[in-house]
Amino acid sequence: MQYGLVRRSALLALALVAVGGAAQAQDPWPSRPITLVVPFPPGGPTDMVARVLAQQVGQQLGQTVIVDNRPGANGNIGNALVAKAAADGYTVLYNTSSIALSPSLYKKLSYDVAKDLRPVALTAVVPLGLVVNPKVPANTVQELVKYAQDNKGKLSYGSAGNGNVTHLAAFQVVQHYGIDASHVPYKGSAPADVDLVAGQIEFMTDTINSVAPFIKDGKLKLLAVSTAQRIPNFPNAPTLAESGMTGFEAGAWQGVMVPARTPDAVVQRLNAEILKALKDPGVLEKLRLQGTEPLGSTPQAYGDYIQSEIKRWAGVVKSTGVSLD
Repeated sequence: MQYGLVRRSALLALALVAVGGAAQAQDPWPSRPITLVVPFPPGGPTDMVARVLAQQVGQQLGQTVIVDNRPGANGNIGNALVAKAAADGYTVLYNTSSIALSPSLYKKLSYDVAKDLRPVALTAVVPLGLVVNPKVPANTVQELVKYAQDNKGKLSYGSAGNGNVTHLAAFQVVQHYGIDASHVPYKGSAPADVDLVAGQIEFMTDTINSVAPFIKDGKLKLLAVSTAQRIPNFPNAPTLAESGMTGFEAGAWQGVMVPARTPDAVVQRLNAEILKALKDPGVLEKLRLQGTEPLGSTPQAYGDYIQSEIKRWAGVVKSTGVSLD
């Protein structure tokens, strides 16, 4: 009798657990805070845009979106963390163009961008600006080239790190014009910008939202931008294509990805909220002030774009001879 009562109680408890588990499984997403992993340092060009979107998307969803900076290894520490996370929509990656460069830069990665991560949306692109220290007697790309020729082997250019898009874009400029200059990699844009302002290096291609304050204060000179068209924030600056690099276009693009097995419903909802945020007047104004161009895409279009970028940059990376293993 006592055994039967215990057995019935145990079965009832199991039933309640099962019902509770089913209810929890059916909870609409999101029912708790979301972590947005940014694989670069706080205050950098990627983080600046990510925080604007995190705040707006969080407001739209009625949930907090927590920005978690996990810098290191050209973004691969954060990328790998999300690739291995639970595919429940609560760990999201804010990735950059570095994710398309890494397959060519590293022989071994702890994740596969095509198999372990799922694209959600292409969010924005930050133009690059070719900037020089004010002491460099050049106000155009041609004048910089002439100055470099007159000072062969004496100039150096910085980047946010080996294999970073700021490195590869500058390398293409150097290669195109036959400039003899040394590359100095830094751990991010911020320290490179400081040394450029101080005159420790002569020039750099950096994200426009990183160098804009220095340009406006007269601490750096902007010679050209990397976009196909001139940008509104600096309409007098020609494009690199106008300056002699016909057809050249590059930028530090950004997007959102999730673990590969994240449910379709979550991916579609997150995509819809991101696209909505990218049309919000407040968000658009904040991005405009940063010099960032909002984009937006379907998950499929973003996946296709990543694959095309992997192919595009593979040859550039090979020509630099850089390998980061």
